[in-house]
Amino acid sequence: MSFIRRIWLVAPSFYNSSIHYYLKGFTNILLKVVCCICPLLLTLNASGQQTDTTKTIPNGVAGQKDTLNQFTTVTGQVTDAAGKPLMYVTVSLNGSTYATSTDSLGKFSLTRPGAFAKVTFSHVGFQAVVKTIKPGQVNKLRISMPGSQTQLKGVFITSPRKQRYRNKDNPAVSLIRQIIDHKNENRMESAAYLQYSQYERIGLSFFNLPQKFINSKFFGKYKFMLDTTANVNGQKQTLLPVLQSEKLYDVYYRRQPEKNIQVLNAEKGVNIVQFIDTAGVQVYLNQLYGNNLDIYQNNIFIISSQFLSPIADHSPNFYKFFIADTISTPAGKQIEVAFTPRIKGDVLFDGKLTVTLDGHYAITACEMNINGQINVSFLRSMKIKLNFVRQPDGRYYLSKSDVNADFGIYRTKGWGVIGERTVSYSNYKPAVAQPEAFYNGKPEQVAPRTFNTDSTWWAAHRTDTLSKQQAQVYSNLHRLEQMAPYKRTMWWLSTLTGGYADTGPVQIGPVGRFFSFNSQEGIRFEGGGRTTPKFDSTLYLQGYGAIGTKDKKIKVDAIAYIALNKTAPYRFPNDYFRVSYLYDVDVPGHTFSITNKQGAFSSFQRGKTNYWLYSGIFELQYAKDFENHFSYNFTFKNWNQSPAAQLVYQMNDDAGTLVHKLTTSELDLHLRYAPNEQIIQGTQERHSIHNKYPIFDLQLNRGFRGFMHGAYAYTDIGLNMYKRFYFSQLGYSDVTVIGGYVQGKVPFPLLNISPANQTFAYNRDAYNEMNYLEFVSDHYAGINITHTFNGFLLNKIPLIQHLKWREYLSAKILYGGLRAENNPALTQGLFRLPPATNGAYGTYALGSTPYIEAGAGVGNIFKFFRVDLIRRFNYLSHPGAAVYGIKFSFQPEF
Repeated sequence: MSFIRRIWLVAPSFYNSSIHYYLKGFTNILLKVVCCICPLLLTLNASGQQTDTTKTIPNGVAGQKDTLNQFTTVTGQVTDAAGKPLMYVTVSLNGSTYATSTDSLGKFSLTRPGAFAKVTFSHVGFQAVVKTIKPGQVNKLRISMPGSQTQLKGVFITSPRKQRYRNKDNPAVSLIRQIIDHKNENRMESAAYLQYSQYERIGLSFFNLPQKFINSKFFGKYKFMLDTTANVNGQKQTLLPVLQSEKLYDVYYRRQPEKNIQVLNAEKGVNIVQFIDTAGVQVYLNQLYGNNLDIYQNNIFIISSQFLSPIADHSPNFYKFFIADTISTPAGKQIEVAFTPRIKGDVLFDGKLTVTLDGHYAITACEMNINGQINVSFLRSMKIKLNFVRQPDGRYYLSKSDVNADFGIYRTKGWGVIGERTVSYSNYKPAVAQPEAFYNGKPEQVAPRTFNTDSTWWAAHRTDTLSKQQAQVYSNLHRLEQMAPYKRTMWWLSTLTGGYADTGPVQIGPVGRFFSFNSQEGIRFEGGGRTTPKFDSTLYLQGYGAIGTKDKKIKVDAIAYIALNKTAPYRFPNDYFRVSYLYDVDVPGHTFSITNKQGAFSSFQRGKTNYWLYSGIFELQYAKDFENHFSYNFTFKNWNQSPAAQLVYQMNDDAGTLVHKLTTSELDLHLRYAPNEQIIQGTQERHSIHNKYPIFDLQLNRGFRGFMHGAYAYTDIGLNMYKRFYFSQLGYSDVTVIGGYVQGKVPFPLLNISPANQTFAYNRDAYNEMNYLEFVSDHYAGINITHTFNGFLLNKIPLIQHLKWREYLSAKILYGGLRAENNPALTQGLFRLPPATNGAYGTYALGSTPYIEAGAGVGNIFKFFRVDLIRRFNYLSHPGAAVYGIKFSFQPEF
């Protein structure tokens, strides 16, 4: 603690001449960087035009028509020797990669095209069973699996409580190190070329519903939706399915140069909670439940966190390993190894894995659980099962991954949500290359017949059979959609969560902005709406009107879109022309974030907000998004701004001439590139799902003097680069690097106004202890860093660890300044900077000393709230400057 306190106190000394030198160098080369980045981003336009290349596959799997006339079906139940049902038993048809696994009752059903004569049942800790079946017929089986009786000779398993655990001379650790040494040869990516089929199913259900709710008059009409046969964590439960999705892909991989192409052949899904973006939720659930569960990677990304793999390069430093069993299989003996975290609170797995003894040390099966001491909010339990199938070349490739997790507000009681993500892999074809032209296509492609598949087609092609209850979800939803009470319920939920009340061709809203408060307008009333595709799929209209009880002025926003791709402007991808006029009030430099976008905390602010600006903005814009998430906006903007409250535009001449209106006309170009971005599309804006890839934003504005009363000629360049860095057990860091340069002689309203935050709500992108309009600059560079430890430290402190709090550290540094031509103290013909008089805090040029603030926060308080203590290190002599401040945020996270 003394070390942290010492860093906190000496932080002001960081801005020495060395930092000044390097930050100034960064600003000087910003234009050169822009010149390099701009052509690079523009070339992404071409890559965004990549097309589907499935047609170039001469004998590909994509859209392949099944020519087999026979189907072999095996159904039944698997138990142990005592008759107890066995879950997660792998059921595979010999001579193929077709497989499934048993459910919580030990039952299974597998139907695949072809004539198969044998089926194998395998499970960790049990002897494999091979049965002869009738090819091309329905086979009903009841299988009893005997336990494995063989263990390694001379190995004794002792409790770690009685004997100190050691890596040295531990045969289990020696085996793990052999697995680590052979990882590269065993992973699928070691093949030069590889193609396979992938079946994916996601299901989401409510469970542990109160009996009073189930028997209520409201829910009585929906009881047909319930599944009363489910088993959750060993207990019989009643489920209410809310989402189910199935997808079939063909995947093509090339190692050098690396390229992965995924072709969607078929898709089927239902979503009972229709007020949620189904596509976005599926993307988020895929990430939540492990989009790519690769046991051979050092870290496994699941539940928005990086879990260290039990066979990571340094896993013996974090896990304890024990040899648990030996198993006899048709391919030879295998060893079962159990693993558990050395420290229970760390982001690690409990479980066991099975490995071959053929000299390749390949994983053949793996089961992983997440213990309850890990700092993961809302999670009650999670079970992961991976099965691998031996290929003709002797390699073991993943045949099935199954992830089950249930969540709830309370750990042991109350409503819960249980989800399952099942992925089956089959038809592996190693060393099969497609024409080179095929690999020039888009990474994600869609086959022509994707949405024209019926139930018969799915029954023949899905590689994992649906249970009776899962199959009924589709017909139940069709019945549900016809019910008037359900439609009314969805309307209210859509209105409350999406912010717009749907009346058909027109939506009214956003409802969250009907009422707000600020010091300039007093109580603000606002009403608005927008059209939907039911009105017109090409022309979209949107706008609002507002009035304040204090300023009595009417504000308006009127927008018209012409969507060239017939897609609503709030959906991805955009391809539209837009014309708009806005008249509203805001704090300078905030682009209307205080008034018409304020949240629960934003109406309450520290200090005074004395600087306000009334703006009339006319814009003509063209916006274009590409599938690779490169986008650009080209805009003409005419802006009339009038100062209000204590904000005054006054020339620095002898007469102190007042300027009541400032007009600018400019052309703006905004370039954005977010590689591998995944989004959830809301009703008003998109939300990026965090991943390891960067996001680049480049803004270029060119002002013209004399055109449409434009008063100044200038060029304004801004660059923003954001990336999240993951550090496995130590959490992750969000890093944003910014820079900008204004070329030309302009008054302070056209300079860069540093984004400040006087509300009590924490703002990641603003300076939380800076006052509004406190600093202006014509060149600047900065870095914002927030590190999230995910409870790595607090989880080890007695009496606190059970609270599951999470710790945050943040730092923001901004360097900049004013050239002489834009400094009203040195050059005539400019506006005076607002003085600190009559309660106003004043405006200043950002000097050679960088602005620094840092913070420490605690999150996951009651699983929803975060509190940050922010310290400002310099410019403390400015009026209204506070050394410390407290910020709050509503931040529910897993």
